[in-house]
Amino acid sequence: MMMLKKVAIATLVSSLCISSSLAEGAKFVPISKGVKSIEMNLNGEKFTLMRNQTQGNKITDLYVTTDRGAPQPMILAPGVETVGELEFIELMKKAQTDKTIAVIDSREPGWYVRLRIPGAVNVPFSNFNEKDTAIEMMEDEMGVVQKSDGTLDFSNAKTLALYCNGYWCGQTPGMVKNAKFALLKMGYPAEKIKYYRGGMQAWTSLGFTVVGDGK
Repeated sequence: MMMLKKVAIATLVSSLCISSSLAEGAKFVPISKGVKSIEMNLNGEKFTLMRNQTQGNKITDLYVTTDRGAPQPMILAPGVETVGELEFIELMKKAQTDKTIAVIDSREPGWYVRLRIPGAVNVPFSNFNEKDTAIEMMEDEMGVVQKSDGTLDFSNAKTLALYCNGYWCGQTPGMVKNAKFALLKMGYPAEKIKYYRGGMQAWTSLGFTVVGDGK
């Protein structure tokens, strides 16, 4: 009898916690505690960053399936930091005024056009399969300078916030370490690379603001 009472009490407490949580959540779906939205102007793109407030909203069909490739490792390479949504958003916020930070979508252009994180610049990972295009991308978007003798100067290299399709996607890992002329192979400082491993699959699963033809 005592055991039944304990179970009943535990169930009641659990129900009260859930009810309280739902009541609090009914006000709005938060980015973080007490934060509903953030106004941003990143790379000339003005937008309101928030989570979808529609009750019962579901993830886009582009990322609803689970039959994907093997998950990427949590630690992509020594010195490269893996970040979550809140850390990635902080980098986005800083990048609005701090030009030493670059928010980069490493996917092929077709994916970028279909659905992307607003304010991100598209630098396809496939550019790092050739030396000339790899150097061109690093000079144009990442603050790297090629000296007259052909060597690369990374002293003003930007902090990169990189993402691709999701946990299983190999496009950011390709740009960082796997492509023939990947960033790390070319000498890019590992500590200046931030890898948002969840990518678009995690971003859309949380209902964050997106732009593109596939909305």
